[in-house]
Amino acid sequence: MRYQISGKQIDIGESLQAHVKTVLDEIVEKYAERPTDAQIIFSRDAHEYVCESTVHLSTGLTAQARARATEIYAAFDSCGEKMEKQLRRYKRRLKNHHKDREQPVEHLGVSSYILAGSDGPEDDEPETLAPVIIAEMQTNIPSISVGEAVMQMELTGAPALVFHNEGHQGVNVVYKRDDGNIGWIDPQSAK
Repeated sequence: MRYQISGKQIDIGESLQAHVKTVLDEIVEKYAERPTDAQIIFSRDAHEYVCESTVHLSTGLTAQARARATEIYAAFDSCGEKMEKQLRRYKRRLKNHHKDREQPVEHLGVSSYILAGSDGPEDDEPETLAPVIIAEMQTNIPSISVGEAVMQMELTGAPALVFHNEGHQGVNVVYKRDDGNIGWIDPQSAK
């Protein structure tokens, strides 16, 4: 597995990097079949350390966890526990997902934009209806089933996921509803 361990304005020592690799290897080996790479980022927020980890699996799914603590090792250990809990919860589904799939998950490259929000009072009328684009970047949309999309959304902790539905090749969205259920938007079925 490839590791990218970095710190935002923090020096990450060799012993912390070795600890991260050892712990993540144990976690991922136990619950996932073939991880491809992991990205771990450490940062500071006031008096606490924040650890964010992302592990990409060969099945095309991604597991993410985030934790904070007053010590950097404790922040990573807590993040590792969260990652382990996610992978343990989805172990059977992760393995079944990979066995049914003949090809690796395909990703469609699309443009992603960040639009400026309104900073002023609500009474201010915008001059035009065209939004101000702050940033433009590339993002990937996975080509997966609805069940895999729900699992991916839950693994990453995202509030919504846009995906290319393998069933009918249309673009769909799954999202967390306020009532705790999962919503699914399928424009194809509206025809």
